[in-house]
Amino acid sequence: MLEGRSCLVPRLFSGSCQAEAENNWSFMKFMPDLEIKNGKRGIDDEDEPQPRKVNRRLESCYQGEMDSVVPQIDLDDDQRKDFEPLNDCQSVENVVAFSVLFLAEKSQHSFGDELQNTQLDDGNLINSTDEPTDEQKEHHAGDSSDSSSLLPRMNRDSSITCLSRCSRSDYGSLASLNQSFRNIIRSGELYRWRRLNGIIEHWIYFSCALLEWEAYDPIRERWMHLPRMASNECFMCSDKESLAVGTELLVFGRELQSHVIYRYSLLTNSWESGMRMNFPRCLFGSASLREIAILAGGCDSDGHILDSAELYNSENQTWETLPNMIKPRKMCSGVFMDGNFYVIGGIGGRDSKLLTCGEEYNLQTRTWKEIPNMSPGRSARGSEMPATAEAPPLVAVVNNELYAADYADMEVKKYDKGNKVWLTIGRLPERAASMNGWGLAFRACGNRLIVIGGPRSHGEGFIELNSWVPSEGPPQWNLLARKQSGNFVYNCAVMGC
Repeated sequence: MLEGRSCLVPRLFSGSCQAEAENNWSFMKFMPDLEIKNGKRGIDDEDEPQPRKVNRRLESCYQGEMDSVVPQIDLDDDQRKDFEPLNDCQSVENVVAFSVLFLAEKSQHSFGDELQNTQLDDGNLINSTDEPTDEQKEHHAGDSSDSSSLLPRMNRDSSITCLSRCSRSDYGSLASLNQSFRNIIRSGELYRWRRLNGIIEHWIYFSCALLEWEAYDPIRERWMHLPRMASNECFMCSDKESLAVGTELLVFGRELQSHVIYRYSLLTNSWESGMRMNFPRCLFGSASLREIAILAGGCDSDGHILDSAELYNSENQTWETLPNMIKPRKMCSGVFMDGNFYVIGGIGGRDSKLLTCGEEYNLQTRTWKEIPNMSPGRSARGSEMPATAEAPPLVAVVNNELYAADYADMEVKKYDKGNKVWLTIGRLPERAASMNGWGLAFRACGNRLIVIGGPRSHGEGFIELNSWVPSEGPPQWNLLARKQSGNFVYNCAVMGC
């Protein structure tokens, strides 16, 4: 999934341990750069090898030069004695423990407060089809890979705490070290622990080519390519919605005679289909909050506009039918704000007119309330277009404040909750082009807003990711990344876990 990289720790194993680590975990080919690059990266340098100062520090550790590394981590004298040059399998356990402690410490220093609100994820590097061999199971029978001792001299809870403090970009490499690490990551237990302790990192998932998805880690500044979706031509050409919830990416579309959902699991790095809503639909509004998501409105298989809504729980993969909305609507947008779900705008009524109102769903009272003028509306330029020609409202919530992208006037707007009006606060990035709002992504990513798009051009173009932190003042967009790609964004979702 990540090309041109190699796994650091297995490469350093010596003797029989080296052979076992490399042979049994050969599918893991990645060890992330631990250097944080603050500069902007152009198209031409995205695949160039980067300096690995941390990797070199770790390598010196395995050569016995501990003094330059250990002071960065708070270890007592007994713990320091554990980290000897590798010469047997017990030393491998020590390296595992040291690596986890080092990564946790590095993540804490590198990300600071950001790590408390955002999480990176390489658990998606784990290949669900690769099961441990008998030889590997026998090897781990006598080491620290049993369920009660993930790390030497640490109980299970302390071990999980250390692992949870590592960036999830490191989880793929950690999963390759032993069966216990692999199991705790693939089971989702580690992500549940992170969620309970408020440790969240966000990755951006988007599709600029049919059936293909890219992911971008904004903290490590790294691109990833997801496995290609295996589907038929009907699904490939159908309208699709996407939603990230928990450790899953859901893509909704149509096959020949029915709606279908494809589910990507971060834990197994694989797609599967077969899941069904209680009331299958398309063109709905949706949003997620931790492990749950709400989908509202849309159209059924016969084209009827729906007023129904459903709640999806990614922990047990169940659907719950919610009370109906006040008005049926399709091509609407959804957000969570102040703990409640909002559906905004859309098309409804017998004459399929634009709706300017929104509706608030209170999760505690299980009731809907209509809110007038909550949709950001259209510019004067778009008022004469057919209602279905324009994309659903481009809205996102950061720190419980609602923002919108006005694609026609290239403006950013903020919703005044007290007065229930929209205020223009600045401009969108210059090259965020779209076709009536289609092909442009506007999303919240932790404490910042993200705009994904590119200039319209013939042939292969490029896509740009721009970000702005609203708490830092008026819109000042910073280029996060640029990649040669199709410049039309079909779908986009942000996964925080």
